[in-house]
Amino acid sequence: MLAKRIIPCFDVDRGRVVKHESFFANKRDAGDPVALAAQYDAQGADELVLLDITATHEQRGILLDIIRQTASQVFIPLTVGGGIKHVDEVREVLLAGADKVSLNSAAVRDPSLILEVARRFGSQCAVVAIDAKWSVELQDYEVVIGGGRIHTGKTVLSWAKEVERYGAGEILLTSFDQDGKRNGYDVRVTKQVASTVSIPVIASGGAGTSEHFYDVLTQGEADAALAASVFHFKETSIGEVKRELRKRGVVVRESVGS
Repeated sequence: MLAKRIIPCFDVDRGRVVKHESFFANKRDAGDPVALAAQYDAQGADELVLLDITATHEQRGILLDIIRQTASQVFIPLTVGGGIKHVDEVREVLLAGADKVSLNSAAVRDPSLILEVARRFGSQCAVVAIDAKWSVELQDYEVVIGGGRIHTGKTVLSWAKEVERYGAGEILLTSFDQDGKRNGYDVRVTKQVASTVSIPVIASGGAGTSEHFYDVLTQGEADAALAASVFHFKETSIGEVKRELRKRGVVVRESVGS
């Protein structure tokens, strides 16, 4: 059985790690990404995700210097996303030290980007981020982009199947409705996606306790669980989460102090 992964996420805004109480609202400073990356690597994080959260909105390229500095501090896989629109930008991010890239808005607008990235750099490099929001109109989970401001009309399940066909190696699934609330992941949508596609699904949005990680990795059938605030503000730690998971029979990689 493959070990379940615990992945801290850095939302980077102007060179600082920030966290919003909900999608892009009530911003709190969480520190320096380079220093935090080194800490999480030492604590036993399985991977890191770094998202330049304002790159798309500001219509600029991703901050390559921060990627270089962060990558120099870690010996675990680093996924980078935010504002990546072209294969040449993917190449720059990988050369700066990233192992994978996260594609979101650009992939929705031009799904062939996923195919190009997978062909040129391998499917293992292509992570497609899907932001899911319950739609009363559709009576289903809808894919939203632009921090939830743009409704695509695509259902999450149909888009998940499509990105897999285009060659995505993983899906990073964030519940727009749960993000920042810390009352648990959206287990329902996570299970729907995980049971529909054959590629790994990383659950995101809503972590507040070790129980939430357990729920989404078991009931939700996620391959990995991503979190930010609970780690950044030391409400729990990677070691504590992994110890609790291990006690309850979930296979996880050893971490410092476990």
